[in-house]
Amino acid sequence: QVQLVESGGGLVQAGGSLRLSCAASGRIFSINTMDWYRQAPGKQRELVAVVTSDGSTNYADSVKGRFTISRDNAKNTVHLQMYSLKPEDTAVYFCHARIIPSPVILRPYDYWGQGTQVTVSS
Repeated sequence: QVQLVESGGGLVQAGGSLRLSCAASGRIFSINTMDWYRQAPGKQRELVAVVTSDGSTNYADSVKGRFTISRDNAKNTVHLQMYSLKPEDTAVYFCHARIIPSPVILRPYDYWGQGTQVTVSS
């Protein structure tokens, strides 16, 4: 089985910074994309940032220039460095990864972390 465990959420004042981390463990052959989603109260879950296995990144317009996603393939981890945080960044942040568990399985499966709360006060 595969697990994604997030860490690093918390309460921060507007303009502050936080770094989220997510570690994948278990039966892992390879990891395709790793990304971060967030869900604010009463809103749909939205994609924040994605990083591919070769390091290509993409960001939601709302976080471009403020957030940086990175991954360590050797450690099966992904990080989200968040700067200049705004109250509207307040949400539960979820780690997501598309993982191939075994070399005999030819398609990736979707796995989610449990979520970590980020609260930005004004």
